[in-house]
Amino acid sequence: MTVPNTPASPDAAPDPFAVNDDALEQPPRGLRPLLPELAIGALITAVGALLGLLVGALWLWLAPRVMYVAVSSTAIRYVDPEGEQRAGADSVFTLLGVGAGLLTALVAFLLTRRRGGGIAVATGLALGGAGGSLIAWRLGLWLGPGTNVFANAKHAGIGTPFSAALELGAKGALLAWPMTAMVTLLILSAAFGKREEDPPPYWAGPQWQQQPPADAS
Repeated sequence: MTVPNTPASPDAAPDPFAVNDDALEQPPRGLRPLLPELAIGALITAVGALLGLLVGALWLWLAPRVMYVAVSSTAIRYVDPEGEQRAGADSVFTLLGVGAGLLTALVAFLLTRRRGGGIAVATGLALGGAGGSLIAWRLGLWLGPGTNVFANAKHAGIGTPFSAALELGAKGALLAWPMTAMVTLLILSAAFGKREEDPPPYWAGPQWQQQPPADAS
């Protein structure tokens, strides 16, 4: 009979059901501090919002315009009644959003690849892309011509073409930026992301390793 609390002999086999106190004290693998993660997500979101200012200015510059002309003091007509300028403005906004999504996702992935990315990067890209799209849309409307067609016609004069207000007919184009950023990040992470070794199975502990055979002598 063994006296309680008696230390086990060196030759005794380890108990497979014993609990390792050191393992319980270690933090979970891959656990990161919360504040650095929030800082990374906030930084990516802010960069996306600032980039929205550039996208809005480019949209205002590149988007085709619907042109009007005043033929009298009370009559206003389209310069090109069969034109596709409104659809062209939506297409330009969508393409700019796709380009911004590709750029932000690529830069965020390259800067955070060594640390393994994380949910903060994906969240920052999604929020930054959505915020950047909204800012670009509202900035283009604000900097473009006013929505008062008769005031614009009076300012231009009879017989002088003038531009209609810049509009975004397909509001779904606002999702082009965040969706492109998320898909691009997913592809880059799957193809070139940081790989971590899988932990050994629970049953592959040292107590189950094969012991070398004893000498016959």
